Amino acid sequence: MKIPALALMLSASTGFAAAAMPQPAANPIGLWQNPKGTLLVRTRYCGQLLCGNIVWASPKAMADARDAGVTSLIGTELLSDYRRSGAARWTGQVYVPDQGRRFYSTIEQKSANDIRISGCILGGLLCKRQDWTRQ
Repeated sequence: MKIPALALMLSASTGFAAAAMPQPAANPIGLWQNPKGTLLVRTRYCGQLLCGNIVWASPKAMADARDAGVTSLIGTELLSDYRRSGAARWTGQVYVPDQGRRFYSTIEQKSANDIRISGCILGGLLCKRQDWTRQ
C-alpha cells in the first residue's frame, strides 16, 4: 500500500518521521564557553585523542593566569589526552592555569550543546565540575 505524499509531508512536519529516524550522536568538537564566560576553548581531535586550546580569555582570566606564571593564556592547551571511555564520556587531563597544574579529568556530553568537565585529585575523591556550553 502506498502512502500519499500529503500524509508523508504531514507526518514529517509534526515530527513523527523525525522520531523514527536515528539522531546524530552528540559531538564534543567545537567552541565551548565556561560557566563564568571568561574562557572560550576550541576542542578538536589530536590524532585519536580529544584536546582543546584556549582561543579567547577575559582580562580577569588573563590576569589570574599571569599571577600563576602563565604568560600567554591564549593558545594554552586546557584539555589534553582525552580518550573515549564510554558513550558520550572521555577521560584525560585538564590544565588549571591559575594553579599551574594538570588534573585527572572527565568530559561528559550532557546534550549536543552542553558538556560537563570534571577535574579530580586524590584518585577521584575530591572533584570540581563545570558545565560548559557550545558557542
